[in-house]
Amino acid sequence: MRIAKKEKSFADYRPEGHLWITLSTGEYYPDVLPLACELYKPVLVSFGQLLKSAHSSTDLLMAITNTKPQWMRIQLCRVFRKYVSPETPVEMLKKKSAVKNICDRFGKGFRVVTEVQQRFQERPMPDEALCAVLWEYKDRGQKGYDLTERLFTIVRENFPLLEITGPERAGKDVLLGELFDDYPKPDRPVDFVLSHKGQPVAIGLARYDSDRGGAQEDDRTGQYRDCANEVLNYAKKRGLSLKVIFLNDGPGLLLGSMWRDYAYIEKSRPGMIKVVTLRMISERITMKWLLSK
Repeated sequence: MRIAKKEKSFADYRPEGHLWITLSTGEYYPDVLPLACELYKPVLVSFGQLLKSAHSSTDLLMAITNTKPQWMRIQLCRVFRKYVSPETPVEMLKKKSAVKNICDRFGKGFRVVTEVQQRFQERPMPDEALCAVLWEYKDRGQKGYDLTERLFTIVRENFPLLEITGPERAGKDVLLGELFDDYPKPDRPVDFVLSHKGQPVAIGLARYDSDRGGAQEDDRTGQYRDCANEVLNYAKKRGLSLKVIFLNDGPGLLLGSMWRDYAYIEKSRPGMIKVVTLRMISERITMKWLLSK
């Protein structure tokens, strides 16, 4: 009598986890400096011009807010944060509508504009150190975009009967309220949805972790657990056959308790949740599992 081979869980891959993660290539320092200086010198020149005519740090921020195009404005905001107000959240600076709130909340901590002018003049043009810092922002999120793009390619090549929807790279997340009319939390965002013959069969989140630890670990796994429970409880209540897929990849999986925490989430709802890396998809995600009741 042939005994069926037990399917491997995410936890079973942990001893050889380094063989199952995808490493994104990086860039060498100081090789990036010539390109960084070429790209960001116009930003620093523009910042210097605005700084020279500003009568206060608040006035400088207002001038930056009115700068076009958007890319230049965002870069100027990052320089402003470094020179004038390091405690101001980056995301707030990106929003033109938030300028008044920024000035009200953080204005008292702004460095005096005359000191900013002095400090700026002390630095070379272009400032290699600051250009290198700005260069780090350039590809932030790029690895996550690469991950989802590769996921879409894998699904289309290996699962011709499935439709995958969501932002292939950058773009608006899928909101479950747009997928299900009566979803209890309509603004719940997910990264991708797998459908078969027009019916959703799996909801997915995708993340690339270059590095992860401490409170960030707890936040990520806690959010995943809450999302999975919410989706699966809704599916059970409505008699839907839905699975949850967490696509996670990168060296951050090997740090701290991350792998073990994801394995625990998968184990909490046997047969309903799968945590995978890109290299595990062909082995762990099957039509049989996706369509099983």
